[in-house]
Amino acid sequence: MGNPNKMIVIDVETTGVIPTKHSILSIGAIDFNNPENQFYEECRIWDGAQVMQDGEEGMLSALKINGFTKEEIRDSKKKSQKQVLEELYQWVQTCKEQTFAGENPFFDRDFIATSVKRENITWIVPYRTIDLHTVAYTYHLKKGLLPPLKEKRTAINLDYILTLVGLPEEPKPHNALTGAKMEAEAFSRLLQKKILLKEFEKYPIPEHLED
Repeated sequence: MGNPNKMIVIDVETTGVIPTKHSILSIGAIDFNNPENQFYEECRIWDGAQVMQDGEEGMLSALKINGFTKEEIRDSKKKSQKQVLEELYQWVQTCKEQTFAGENPFFDRDFIATSVKRENITWIVPYRTIDLHTVAYTYHLKKGLLPPLKEKRTAINLDYILTLVGLPEEPKPHNALTGAKMEAEAFSRLLQKKILLKEFEKYPIPEHLED
């Protein structure tokens, strides 16, 4: 029997957190059912897109998070956002199931859906998503463990989940394909207790996941 979890684990890097005014910079994706089937592309920002600076939305500047430079995000030699989205759409068609998954995947979904609309691309982006945070939270409940809290709210983030499943923290600055790979590996370890990608074979699955 093949892998029953046929989602697409997807991650985007952007110039900020608001899809209507910020731009996609890169997209990474993994076909969870066929992890060798991967997607990664970078694009220049769309004309008029804003770039989030330090302190906006209470966050670091977007470019500090993803490592792109001001010159790179406006490089005319890079593909346009429309080109990259059209290529993503064609790649998604190679996947048996097209449900998006990831850490806070609504963020990636909303950026892609808003950008598709802006570029007048005919694509109904999948609405329902599979959230890695929810899977990790459920793991704690099944084990009878209290999830980490901050100000009486869940404090589970991606680095916490990666440590939980025996992986190193995500490298910084963030890269969309690296993020998608690490999220996919975390899904596999939490859901199936299996190593998904060969590059993570050197990190054994913790015994507490085997129980």
